Amino acid sequence: MVELQDYASPVRPTWCPGCGDFGVLNALKRALVELELAPHEVVIYTGIGCGSKLPDYMRVNGFTSLDGRPIPIAQGAHLANHGLKAIVVAGDGDTYGEAGNHLIHALRRNADVTIMVQNNRVYGLTKGQYSPTSPKGFPTKTSPRPEGAIDQPVNPIALALAAGATFIARSWSGDLQHLTDTTDTMVAALRHEGAALLDIFQPCVTFNPNYSYDYYRPRVYKLEEEGYDPADLNAAWEKAHQWGDRIPIGVIYQVAGRRKAELRAAGAHPGCWAAGQTRAQDLDGGRLSGSGGGIHRLRRSQDGGERGGGVRGSCA
Repeated sequence: MVELQDYASPVRPTWCPGCGDFGVLNALKRALVELELAPHEVVIYTGIGCGSKLPDYMRVNGFTSLDGRPIPIAQGAHLANHGLKAIVVAGDGDTYGEAGNHLIHALRRNADVTIMVQNNRVYGLTKGQYSPTSPKGFPTKTSPRPEGAIDQPVNPIALALAAGATFIARSWSGDLQHLTDTTDTMVAALRHEGAALLDIFQPCVTFNPNYSYDYYRPRVYKLEEEGYDPADLNAAWEKAHQWGDRIPIGVIYQVAGRRKAELRAAGAHPGCWAAGQTRAQDLDGGRLSGSGGGIHRLRRSQDGGERGGGVRGSCA
């Protein structure tokens, strides 16, 4: 039986007090426990940013990539070892900016990767520059007054729909129960077979206080409470463009039955698909770790030390 304590880490988060990342961290741990996924069965791939520190604060396999690169790394690693649950956790700048092309094609291919975006509408780690989702006119160090940001923001939901995503949801870190929920957000995204995008409003109380908890709380409403049908593509397109006084959260679009990218690869290259296997005994309480250039298994030796071994997959 998997318990929350299994994911506990002695490392304390360095996020600002009140940061929305705390909610994402707690929700993800709860979701993994609800799905009975043990730490050795999960890999979290991240880029660079405040939220990308998340796997450092969990006892879980983690891979820290370059800016904008966690999605293709997650796809490649999952093809090599499809027994590991592949989760990408990254910010809006990382995902909708640097990784924009990777996101589009992962959704188009229906890769079996869950992509969770901590959308705070600003670059927080680098101290407050405007991001792809910052509103037009937003004043920052890189978009000074009086004009502010001169670009229209990216609409992540509409982008995902246009790319052919099979699962699109939105939640926010101010409602932990909704963010974790079995049917409506994080657990549903993790259960989905194929590419899943979960856009999470994650308030940055330091560098974007105008879009903090007091902004979202009176505006968000839950689609599941209004009899909404997430299989309706036209309705999803309408909800993707709803903003202002009412902002929808929940599963916006979901369709089943499309073959995952991994299954298509299995038909073309059966040796690749058969090569990767999850071996819990290899991890033995250790973790996967990587930074920029590779993944390594860290296994506990009898004297309490760690020894490394590569995660390998081959194509026959």
